[in-house]
Amino acid sequence: MIENKLYIGIDNGVSGTIGVLLNNKSWFFKTPIKKEQNYTKAKANISRIDFGILRQTLHDILTCNDFGSIKCLIERPMVNPGRFKATTSALRSLEATLIILETLDIPIEYIDSKKWQKELLPSGSSKENLKKDSSDIGIRLFPEFKEKILNHKDADGILIAEYARRNF
Repeated sequence: MIENKLYIGIDNGVSGTIGVLLNNKSWFFKTPIKKEQNYTKAKANISRIDFGILRQTLHDILTCNDFGSIKCLIERPMVNPGRFKATTSALRSLEATLIILETLDIPIEYIDSKKWQKELLPSGSSKENLKKDSSDIGIRLFPEFKEKILNHKDADGILIAEYARRNF
């Protein structure tokens, strides 16, 4: 008997997406976030993962479906000392996401963006065209999410899940 495997792809960060694949079912959604005041002296807002909504969404997918095992790939966050604010946001997002996944007993594995992009995006995709290429391929593979992909401007989360399905 072939095991029903649930594949989760997470494009890490407050501007990321999450894709989930199980047999003939699929889910694709923007990572839920909330904005709040920054904790520094200068008045500013920051975006954070909305822990409750993301945990509940993943919990509902897990409990409402029959599957044998889970393969969850999360894109390795960008860490660049020259981009302090973006790095801080990426690492904050990663920590919140990891805690959610741990509370749901979802094992994770990291993947570099270049690895899944090399397999799923057209060869020779330039850095400037990655979002467009991601959208184009995402719409071709998952036309049911066309509107969501066009609104978000990429399909990275669902493409990471598709990479997992093809390789694991």
